[in-house]
Amino acid sequence: MLQQIIDRRLSGKNKSVGNRERFLRRHKEQIREAVRRAVDGRGIRDMERGEEVRIPKRDLSEPAFNHGDGGVREVVRPGNTEHVKGDRIAKPPGGGGGGGGGKASDSGEGEDDFVFHLTKEEFMQVFFDDLALPNLERTQLAETPEWKSHRAGFTSDGTPTNLHVVRSMRGALGRRIALGTDKRRELHELEERLALLRHEDQSDFETQRMLAETLERITILKARIGAIPFLDPIDLRFRNRVRVPVPTSRAVMFCLMDVSGSMDESRKDLAKRFFILLYLFLTRHYDKIDVVFIRHHTQAQEVDEQNFFHATETGGTVVSSALVLMEEIIRARYPRSEWNIYGAQASDGDNWHHDSGRCREMLADKILPLCRYFAYVQVAEQEQNLWEEYSKLSGEVKHFAMRKAVEVAQIYPVFRELFKKEGATA
Repeated sequence: MLQQIIDRRLSGKNKSVGNRERFLRRHKEQIREAVRRAVDGRGIRDMERGEEVRIPKRDLSEPAFNHGDGGVREVVRPGNTEHVKGDRIAKPPGGGGGGGGGKASDSGEGEDDFVFHLTKEEFMQVFFDDLALPNLERTQLAETPEWKSHRAGFTSDGTPTNLHVVRSMRGALGRRIALGTDKRRELHELEERLALLRHEDQSDFETQRMLAETLERITILKARIGAIPFLDPIDLRFRNRVRVPVPTSRAVMFCLMDVSGSMDESRKDLAKRFFILLYLFLTRHYDKIDVVFIRHHTQAQEVDEQNFFHATETGGTVVSSALVLMEEIIRARYPRSEWNIYGAQASDGDNWHHDSGRCREMLADKILPLCRYFAYVQVAEQEQNLWEEYSKLSGEVKHFAMRKAVEVAQIYPVFRELFKKEGATA
């Protein structure tokens, strides 16, 4: 007979976190696969939310205590209307056991799945588990610190919303004990004396005098004890919080995209997915992130997100115009000593032939020395002159990488390959 041990102890706040983390580690591969399926099936704007994960019941094994073979034992079967003590119960036909709640397989094991919900933080943790920012050295801003609020004990002044009831009641109890201990001790002694005096001869003058004095003193002490307030303003304690300066790290992400006539909506959608993945990834490493959108055809301009992804243009392509504008913005607004600068460029590779060499020179001499990392993603299969020029840099500069992605399903693998941890497989 199978026996199960059920722990019915109440769990306080967050006391099951350790068990949940062990469960996530134990079924890491199944959870990672579920996250991959979720990424393929949801919109990029819905990336930052939780997910329901299903694990086949056959993959879940729980410790159980079983009786060994042999021995004599009595078993109580609920709902028995056919057997009495001493009867032998035949095996079920075909060797099957009692039915379960789900569909049974040929092996007799249930096929019900165990379903649980990954929180937003757990989902993003699995999503970016084996990724890392290359050359991650956060620039600290000691000159312009942020102020954060921290708990700093208790204070006797504050707003009612910050009142700490337990601490206030504890202080009131201590005050009442301190002020009333001597009086209660004396009152107890007087009550014992009063009981003795009442057993003596009441006609004696001295006894009557002592009895009257004792009763008067008892009345005074009870009045004084009763005058001790249950809760006094000096007992109130409020949660105290102080603002302390903390150094912060912040980053700026430059999104460069070709919006010429050769970049259709499907290619823009590929670029958009890559940019948002990069943004979500950077938010896990930096407190503050600015995003700069630069679109270009023959000329480059800084725009908002709506125009960046949805405005249409026609004409040729001069990629260097976007790099020139990026450098100007960095020099004007994002000094390298204060900002961690990241660049992401998406294009179909089409460019004015004589401009591609200039793009490589600008990246090597002006842009890459200012950036922590720069990634180029080509959303077209055909390799043109821009790809050839950038290929000369990929082997020379460690914080520059380039990949191709021509289908939606390739965006996440390409992203993982660009930002994989050192020594990890993509």
